[in-house]
Amino acid sequence: MTVTIDEALDIIHRTGPDLVNGNSNHGPMVAEALYTLGRPGSVLPWIEGYKNRFQDRPQPHTPISPRGWQEALGDRGRGADWVAFFDRQLAEAPWQAVLQGWVPHLAPGLMAAATHGLIRTGHAVRSLAAGETPQRLHELAEGLGYWAACYQVLPGQPSGGHSGHSPREAVQSVGRVHSGDFDPRGAIVQQLKGLDEHREFATAIDLVDTAGDLSRYVSELTETFAGIYLANPTGLIAFVHAVTAPSALRLLTPYLTDADARLAARYAWQACAGIYAWYSTTPPPSPSSFTPPAEALETLIDRAVAAGGAHTIKFTEACLREYALNPQPVYLLAARDAAERVGRV
Repeated sequence: MTVTIDEALDIIHRTGPDLVNGNSNHGPMVAEALYTLGRPGSVLPWIEGYKNRFQDRPQPHTPISPRGWQEALGDRGRGADWVAFFDRQLAEAPWQAVLQGWVPHLAPGLMAAATHGLIRTGHAVRSLAAGETPQRLHELAEGLGYWAACYQVLPGQPSGGHSGHSPREAVQSVGRVHSGDFDPRGAIVQQLKGLDEHREFATAIDLVDTAGDLSRYVSELTETFAGIYLANPTGLIAFVHAVTAPSALRLLTPYLTDADARLAARYAWQACAGIYAWYSTTPPPSPSSFTPPAEALETLIDRAVAAGGAHTIKFTEACLREYALNPQPVYLLAARDAAERVGRV
């Protein structure tokens, strides 16, 4: 049985933003990715196999004021209140205006829920851009609400200057915290709090130059981190987010002011740099070291769907999306690898 994206969202919106194990609920993101990959018939079976991980939907209890929202920022216990807040915002203004108004507030905490606030928002925006429905509007409220409730900042704020580097150059100047004996197990959110003890990381946000072609900047950021994902033997899920998060930001930038888009792109780099600093045990590979895989794009999609993992599906879709704009073999190699090393996660 094939369901529409709105029917899939009706099912998922009866559940909470987190799973029983405390990880993010990937249901809405995977459903939208499967539609984008041209696999609508896989959505309902995937949800059926995932449903034992769902939690009940939490209920709002204390309304958030448009004038006093700062006190609730980063309070995971107010997640349902944040969703209700954005439902009200979206009932009162076009979704494009709500997005443009709130992304600048949320961008400094882009690491929220290991970047899942941004990623869920990005999938919601792409779905809304294809057609506005009540379910898709509410999904945007869910994404923005999750981002606000899980808001997490990393050390360092933009100084107003930069070192003039591209992402590929800048990552060479980010110090790695751990060596090859690092155990990456544990929640990404908790792991990256360890960067608070490494204040030298605070300068990383100023390493990149976002003044040029912003689409090209995002391409180089995702290309660089697809290679870093391939080069590392562990921490794979963290590196997946260093591709899917900036690729999700790409989906938002058409609706932001130019200045806000560039500032958000700087925070996207900071999130990726934080993942590299904490999780990478190898230096970044040379772009020239990658050769195209033999598999066709449809085969890569089939492999991801067969593996069934939420991260594998989302990562494959993001890699193919980025490949369409920047046809570098590293994206295809990363997608192929994810079906094997990330698999059902």
